[in-house]
Amino acid sequence: MWVTFAIIVAAVILFAIERIPLELSAGVTVLALLALFYFFPLDVTSGPTPVNITTLLAGFANPVVFTILALLMVGQALIQTGTIEKSTEMFRGLIKIAPAAALPVILVVAAVLSAFLNNTPVVILFIPILSALAARLGKTAAHVLMPLSFIAILGGMTTLIGSSANLVAATVAEANGVPTINFFDFTVPGLLLASLGALYVIFVIPRLIKPSPALGQTDRERGKHFIAQITLNENHPWIGTKSVAGLFPGLHHMTVKLVQRAGRSVLPPFEDLTLRQGDVLMIAATRRNLLEAISRDRSVIGELATKEDANPDSGQEQRGERERLIMTEVVIAPGSPRIGSTLRPERFRFDTGCTLLGIERHSRMMRDPFHKIRLVAGDVLLLLGTPRSVRGLREHRDLLLLARSRAELPVPHHAKSAMIVFSAMILAAASGFVPIAIAAIAGAIGMILVGALTVPQAARAFDGRIFLLIGAAFAMAVALEATGGAEYLARQVVTVFSGYGPAILLSALFLLVAILTNFLSNHATGALFAPIVVSAAGQIGADPTPFVYGLIFALNCSFATPIAYQTNLIVMGPGHYRFRDFMFAGLPLIVLIWLAYSLFAPLYFSM
Repeated sequence: MWVTFAIIVAAVILFAIERIPLELSAGVTVLALLALFYFFPLDVTSGPTPVNITTLLAGFANPVVFTILALLMVGQALIQTGTIEKSTEMFRGLIKIAPAAALPVILVVAAVLSAFLNNTPVVILFIPILSALAARLGKTAAHVLMPLSFIAILGGMTTLIGSSANLVAATVAEANGVPTINFFDFTVPGLLLASLGALYVIFVIPRLIKPSPALGQTDRERGKHFIAQITLNENHPWIGTKSVAGLFPGLHHMTVKLVQRAGRSVLPPFEDLTLRQGDVLMIAATRRNLLEAISRDRSVIGELATKEDANPDSGQEQRGERERLIMTEVVIAPGSPRIGSTLRPERFRFDTGCTLLGIERHSRMMRDPFHKIRLVAGDVLLLLGTPRSVRGLREHRDLLLLARSRAELPVPHHAKSAMIVFSAMILAAASGFVPIAIAAIAGAIGMILVGALTVPQAARAFDGRIFLLIGAAFAMAVALEATGGAEYLARQVVTVFSGYGPAILLSALFLLVAILTNFLSNHATGALFAPIVVSAAGQIGADPTPFVYGLIFALNCSFATPIAYQTNLIVMGPGHYRFRDFMFAGLPLIVLIWLAYSLFAPLYFSM
C-alpha cells in the first residue's frame, strides 16, 4: 500500500512539472505498477479485485478511451465543415449588444442543462460554440473550455441525476440506513456551492490560464500581417460596403491600405467611399482573418482556377478534390529566379496551380498593388490551392514550403450532413438510447461516411497524451483500491477527527473525498465512502444526511487533474492544456467549495 502511495505521488509530481513528456511519465507510472504487482503479487483475498497485468492495463481498453478519441474526431469534422460558425449565429446579437456577457451567459446555460442531463453531451455540444465565440472575442479556446468543463460539473452537483456519481452515493447510503434522497433534496446547498464556484470559473479562471507553448506559437502567427489584393468582381460580397470615419468597419479585422478605382489610387482615410464592382483593394490582415473571410464566403477571392480546369475530361474525383482547399505559406528561397520579378497572380497560378492571396515582408508593410511589388529573398507568400496543387509545391525548388503553415478550409456543402450526424449523436447519448461510447464511435464513423472528415484527418485528431493518461489513471485506481489505501485513509480521518464534533469530522471527510476523487473513479469513491460517512455519523450520534450530501458534493470536486472527470479529458486536447493547468486552476476551486460547505452545513443543518 505504501509503495502504491509513493508511485502515485511521484506520478502526480511528474505530470505537474512536465520535465519529461507527459506520455513518458504515464508510461513509467504504468510500468512501475506492473513491476510492483508482478514481483510482489497481492493476495486476491486482500482486495476487491485481483491485481495483475490484465487488470492494470484494462484502462487502455476502457470505453472512456474510445469515447473521448471518437469525440475528438467528431469535433474535427465540425471544424472541417465550418459547422461551428453556423452554430454561433444565434449568439451574434448578444455579442453585438453585450460582448462581455456572451460567454458568461452561455456557461450558465451549460450549467443549468448539466443539472438535468449527463455532463458529457452538454460539454460536447458547447465546445464548438464556445471555441468559435472565443475567437470572435479575441480569446483562445484555453480561456473558455476549462471553464466549460468545470461549470458543467458544478451544475451536476445540484440535483440527484446531475451526475451518475450522485446516484451511486445516494443508493449505497440508502442501503446503509439513510432515508431516501429525492431529486431536489440537496439543491439548496448545491446551488450555493455551484454559484460560488461559477463566479470563480467565469471571472477568475480565464485570468489564471496562460497559453501553452503551442498556443503561444499560434498567437505569434496570428500577429503576422499579410498584404492581400482583392478584386471586386461581379456579385462580390464586399460591393456596397461603405466607409465610416475613414475606415471600413464592415471588413472585420482587416485594414484597407489602398483602393484602386478606374486607374487612380485612393489612400486612407476614406471619406464617403462606397466599394463597387471593379475596385481593387490592398488590405492588411492576419492569416487567420483571411482564412475566416474566405471560409464564410469563398467568392471573396473569386473562382479558384487550377491546372486541372483546362482539362475538359476532368472526372468526378478531381472535381471532388477541388472542393477541398488548403491555405499554406511558402518562402522565396535565396537564389530563386523569382527574386526581382513582380508579383503576377495569373502567372503564379499557371506555374503552381495555387491562388496567390498575400505577401508578408519582415522589413516593412507594403501597400502597392501586386504588379508593382518586386520579390526579395525571404518574402513569405500566402497561397490557396487544392491538395494536389499544394503537394506539387514541393517540386518548386525556388519556393520553400512551410510545413506547419497548412490549414484546410471548411467544406461548406458537408456542413448540413455533419450537423445531422452531430445532433443524432447528442440525442442518442443524452436520451440514454445508447451509451455515450456507442454514440461517440457511431458519430465519428458517420462523419467519415458522409464526407465531413477524411481518414487522415480523423487520424490527426487522435491525442496520444489522453490515451496514456487514461490508462495510467485506471492503473493507479486499481492499485489504490486493491491495496486498501483509500479505505485506510478514510479510517484514519475518522479516528483522528471524530472527537472534535460533527462539523469538523464532516469537513475532514469532505476534503479527503475531494482529493481522492481526482485520482479514483468518482463512482468507486462514492461506493467506498458512502458506508464510511454513514458509520462515522452514527459513531458520534450525528444526523447522517449532511454527511451524505457532503460526500455527493465532494465527489463532484473533480477539478484538480484532467483524469478526474471525462469532460476534463475531452477539453484537454482542444484547449491545449497541460496537466498542471488543471492543478493550478482547480485546486483553489476545490478549497473554495470545501470551505463554503464546511461553514454553511453547520448553520443549515443545525449541527
